[in-house]
Amino acid sequence: MQTQIYINGQFLNAASGKTMDIINPADETVLATIALSGVDEADNAVAAARKAFDEGPWSRFTGKERAVYLHAIADGIRAKRDEFSQLETLDNGKPLPEAEWDIDDAADCFSYYANLAEKLDDEAPEIIELGDERFTSKAIRQPIGVVGQIIPFNFPLLMAAWKVAPALAAGCTSILKPSHQTPMTALKLAEVLDQVGLPAGVLNIITGAGAALTQNPDLDKLAFTGSVATGSQVMTAAAQNIKPVTLELGGKSPMIIFADADLDAAVEWTMFGIFWNKGEVCSATSRILVEESIYEVFLAKLAAETAKIKIGNGLDKGVKLGPQVSEKQYRDVLRYIDIGITQGNRLVTGGKAATGFDKGYYIEPTIFADVPEDAVIWEEEIFGPVVAIRSFKTEDEAIVSANNSEFGLAGAVLSLDKARLNRVARRLDAGIIWTNCSQPTFVEAPWGGRKKSGIGRELGHWGLDNYLSTKQITDFNSSEPWGWYQEGS
Repeated sequence: MQTQIYINGQFLNAASGKTMDIINPADETVLATIALSGVDEADNAVAAARKAFDEGPWSRFTGKERAVYLHAIADGIRAKRDEFSQLETLDNGKPLPEAEWDIDDAADCFSYYANLAEKLDDEAPEIIELGDERFTSKAIRQPIGVVGQIIPFNFPLLMAAWKVAPALAAGCTSILKPSHQTPMTALKLAEVLDQVGLPAGVLNIITGAGAALTQNPDLDKLAFTGSVATGSQVMTAAAQNIKPVTLELGGKSPMIIFADADLDAAVEWTMFGIFWNKGEVCSATSRILVEESIYEVFLAKLAAETAKIKIGNGLDKGVKLGPQVSEKQYRDVLRYIDIGITQGNRLVTGGKAATGFDKGYYIEPTIFADVPEDAVIWEEEIFGPVVAIRSFKTEDEAIVSANNSEFGLAGAVLSLDKARLNRVARRLDAGIIWTNCSQPTFVEAPWGGRKKSGIGRELGHWGLDNYLSTKQITDFNSSEPWGWYQEGS
């Protein structure tokens, strides 16, 4: 099990000797004790990435040459799929089948961006039409440089892939800082980098000193996924050094269920939209709006199906809901549940820590109904298996309620009326809209939100675009001298 950080192609302990215990959320045992990066490690990682970009071959490789490494990384992850998956479950708590899904997606992400890297070689300069025929001008795209990338705890390896793969494909070098709660698969990724012979300094992985990383003036870009509060700090640091930033932040995504929707499908998508990954999903459809005529029937069916969810250690067969990632997250979610009960919202099911566990951070899947729009559990991101539900009478009412949020990451609408689906999808104020489903995510499609949910788009060619900078090259082609300094000119 890898416990060292990875800087300039070397596995290292922290110069300070500091370490950090990583806790298994299923039983609260120490999973590993890892090196804890400090300011020195952050600075050294940036320096290594800077040298690798400015002096090394990576930024000058062709896309096809970079693709060889990206394909090799993808193959390396696939070869260690079982190790990565089990480690992800032990570190994060998610059920093993979900971890396996994530690891497969992470490998596919590297493969996808390897293919896009190859296509960069065929990208012709854009010829610009000018008003002066003595000049010709073109625009080309080049890697933006050295990037700092900070990822959250909910999809540890997958979020690493979402950021690292497009950056490397573009020709950038990177410093990756995983969450201090779930660093294990990122550190294991370093083993794969080492095995495939990725040039030293191209990707560096540190385990702390996030603030020092964001404030380093030698970075050319910052990319962050996590909370709004921390995202604001990252944006402030980027502003201090005038650096571009990509932010994927919180969400409180709505799902609108119309009376003509398939009821069984609506129940299943509601459950998947909030209980998948223990509700630790930024795009979770945690606000449900149900048309009045089916409201009580829907609630009864949802409660009955939710009661069947098996809670437990993510390594145990049949478990659909694992523990929250940490004691802090566990207590935060229980605090929100207490607020929901105290404020008088109707508790349909759940509402407390799961019974039958001596250790671990387990919470019952929780459903609140008749939740008013000014309720804390309706407005604030809980990041746990807690869903708030209310009814609506008209389409316009549902859309207004759905859009009445400081977040705008995602949204969903369920109906058998195709015209309605299209109409409502266009009116929902969010960056990602699902119709007759919730949460399917594809590496080919853009990902990102509006309002406090973030800035920019990841995945697809949009993700690659984040790490490319446009340069103008203009030529003077006249045989006559320019002569601006000559007399009479």
